[in-house]
Amino acid sequence: MASAVDELWTVARGSVHVDADALSRAVERASAACDEPLDYRTRLLIRDSLHALRSHWGAEQFAMWLSRSPQHDDIQRVCDNPATRAALADEGFPTLERRIVTPIEPDSVLQLLRELSLHVAQPTRLVIGGSIAVMLAGHLSRTTDDIDVVDELPRALREQPVVLEKLAEQYGLRLAHVQSHYLPAEWEQRIRSIGAFGKLQVFAVDPYDVIVGKLFSAREKDRDDLRTVIPRLDRAIVEDRVRRTTATLRSEQRLLDAANRNWFILFGQDLPA
Repeated sequence: MASAVDELWTVARGSVHVDADALSRAVERASAACDEPLDYRTRLLIRDSLHALRSHWGAEQFAMWLSRSPQHDDIQRVCDNPATRAALADEGFPTLERRIVTPIEPDSVLQLLRELSLHVAQPTRLVIGGSIAVMLAGHLSRTTDDIDVVDELPRALREQPVVLEKLAEQYGLRLAHVQSHYLPAEWEQRIRSIGAFGKLQVFAVDPYDVIVGKLFSAREKDRDDLRTVIPRLDRAIVEDRVRRTTATLRSEQRLLDAANRNWFILFGQDLPA
């Protein structure tokens, strides 16, 4: 029971963004593992997780999931337990509903790129940065509306706005751009290939470079990404890259101020010199 309950707590509280599917699976496992009485706070967490899933998915999809779940009876048993009912009036986890998301699947990004390649008639190079680059590396799971291309879209794509708009509607992802000015020095030497899709060659910025770039951002959503991703990375590599590749970023006072603030929030220490 302990491992299943621990998993539920990790999914619900271990990240700024909570994957709806991961949360539903964790609720199922924790409910099925309740051979011993669940503690009071875990009952509250299951209650609020179910409420958050219903709010996020809508009543119809939630009811369908619950009716099809192999753990339907276990979940119902937890909900009907007098100890759980006694907790109904108590405040539990009010932020959970706001943090739950349906994350972008890497396969959806790859499918978009394949479809995009069908409209490319000449060799074209695309370098993806931003959060999508971190998601493709498996370090981040959340929703986003943009696939950030470094600097600008290649001309072969810019000249096809109708195609780009159609793909944005189909996939819920719009090709945008991010300036390389906000990336660490020599980032071009560390990009990795995503694949060749016909005449379209796609690369991704190294996740450590994306994260170091976000470190110098004042945006709250970038700080949220830092809080989620940095524990999954090698801190020694992060610190080394901050020391060796951020001289240009440090030269702008507003960027340096943001980095000092973010580093202090993350680690309680001064930014590495």
